[in-house]
This record gives sequence, structure tokens and C-alpha cells, in this order.
Amino acid sequence: MKKLGITSLSLALALGLSTLPVMLHAAPNGEVATASAVPAKKAEKAPLTPEAKAGVTSPLEKVNINTADAQTLSDGLNGVGLKKAEAIIRYREESGQFTAVEQLQEVPGIGPSLIERNRDRMVL
Repeated sequence: MKKLGITSLSLALALGLSTLPVMLHAAPNGEVATASAVPAKKAEKAPLTPEAKAGVTSPLEKVNINTADAQTLSDGLNGVGLKKAEAIIRYREESGQFTAVEQLQEVPGIGPSLIERNRDRMVL
């Protein structure tokens, strides 16, 4: 009967439950030792600051390609990471504001399929 705690622990490990925190209960004076899983706490989400909220775009929010910063472009446009977003801003700073969405094709790395995929997410 003394092996029951270790056997239970071995079974839990064999079943892939090794990511669960386990608390071993030592038994004094030769009594039965036991093992029990300790439930993990849920991770708490930190509230977003107003600054963090400003960069978050919902699927319904449109991104103004003439005023958005790199993070907003990256978050709001499908297929646009930070490098492409920075390229869009660099082009905008060198050439002036976009007058048509199709002008994005002049930015290195941006093609017609990316524009079509995001057409409903962009405004001028």
C-alpha cells in the first residue's frame, strides 16, 4: 500500500500529465504516502493602457495608410509585418501621402494580391 502514492505519480507522468504541478505528501511513521495534482492558477490578463489600446485594431476598424504608424499598419493589415509597415512609412515620407490605395504597389514587397486582400481594411 505504501507504493500507491509513487505508483499514482508514475501513472500521471506516463499519461503526459507531467506539466501539472504535483505536490507530494510525505507520510510520517510508515503511513501511506500520497501524491496529488495542484490545480494551476489561471493567468490574469493585465488591463491595456490607453497607449496600448491606440495600436490595437479590431477587424472592423479601417487603417488610414496616410497616418498610421508601423505597429498599427502591421496589426491592421493582413500580410503586413513590421518590415513592410516600415517600408510603407518610408515611402510615404519620401513620396508624400498616398492618393490611391493602388500606389502601395510602388512600395517594395507590396503587390496587387496584398492590396486586394486588405482593400476593405484601408482608407486614405
